[in-house]
Amino acid sequence: MSRSPPPALATCPSTPKRHRLASITHIRVSTFIRAPRLVVWRAVSDIGSHVRWMHDADSIRFTSSRTSGLGTTFECATRVGPFRLHDTMEVVEWKERRAVGILHTGVVAGTGRFTLKLRPGGTLLTWDERLRFPWWTGGPLTGMLAKPVLRRIWKANLAALKRSLAR
Repeated sequence: MSRSPPPALATCPSTPKRHRLASITHIRVSTFIRAPRLVVWRAVSDIGSHVRWMHDADSIRFTSSRTSGLGTTFECATRVGPFRLHDTMEVVEWKERRAVGILHTGVVAGTGRFTLKLRPGGTLLTWDERLRFPWWTGGPLTGMLAKPVLRRIWKANLAALKRSLAR
């Protein structure tokens, strides 16, 4: 079950399209987990438990009556080094055992998606983010500088999830 996400990456209408596209930072990380897709799905779809394996997530507070599935909304207190922010998110895609899509509606806007694919001996988990940093934080320059840092953190997050599922 999914719905098309709203134009999450919209910027000021007066901004030329070529500049809007340039300001999006795309980060993708993947890991192979020696566990059935159902086991990986249970961990990924349990949004409240993400703080156990996402080192940059301090806490998650649900802002909707539901805690899973399409339409779930929540805030995540996030920290990267000295930087802290409250990321507001909504689940905009929910395909059982296959994908969870997130719309980031906070200061850093964009979309995120976890996909799970069956592979011999386990599951390939991919984390894909497309983020737009606001102009007052440095916009595309901040995105360019943040990309390798976030990539390293998210790879470590997936490694932590992988270790937790190996137990």
